[in-house]
Amino acid sequence: MADSDKPLLIKRYASRRLYNTETSDYVTLEDIAGFIREGREVQIIDLKSGDDLTRQYLLQIVAEHESRGENVLPLGVLTDLVRSYTTQAQSIVPQFLAQSFDMLRDSQSKMMENMSSISPMAKMPGFEALQAQQEAFLKAMSGGMPGWKMPEGGEKSASPAGQGKDEDLDAIKKQLAELQSKLNKMS
Repeated sequence: MADSDKPLLIKRYASRRLYNTETSDYVTLEDIAGFIREGREVQIIDLKSGDDLTRQYLLQIVAEHESRGENVLPLGVLTDLVRSYTTQAQSIVPQFLAQSFDMLRDSQSKMMENMSSISPMAKMPGFEALQAQQEAFLKAMSGGMPGWKMPEGGEKSASPAGQGKDEDLDAIKKQLAELQSKLNKMS
């Protein structure tokens, strides 16, 4: 059984192939991205020189996702990152980014805990469907965040007994239409 507290060691051979030392097989960049999305830390080393190549490969994964249109980083953020390499600000940028992502993960966890706890809102009609939408949204948004996990109870189904996915989807569409109608009346 793999020790998930230790980083997953990936070795890069001279042929540039990446080898997972835990499962004794070759992996792709997408496989490595999947390990990270699952909350696993990885370390990629060059077999011959012993150099740590983790940063280089993580940047390559981000670049590939961005080039496929999976834009997470706004143009302004990318521009500021490039600027930070040529200014005195580079000394504070890494700490700022790390603290920002830590705060985002903490906020997401607290919000999910608050949504899961008993509150007057939980008695509102459609609350379970709203909670399921929120959980799905947060799960999608945090897909690339290492270490983020759904809080206890975060995987609950929002469908009342006997309803299927199609009925849930219809109910959600109806609720969204009602909300849109109310918003239109307000403006």
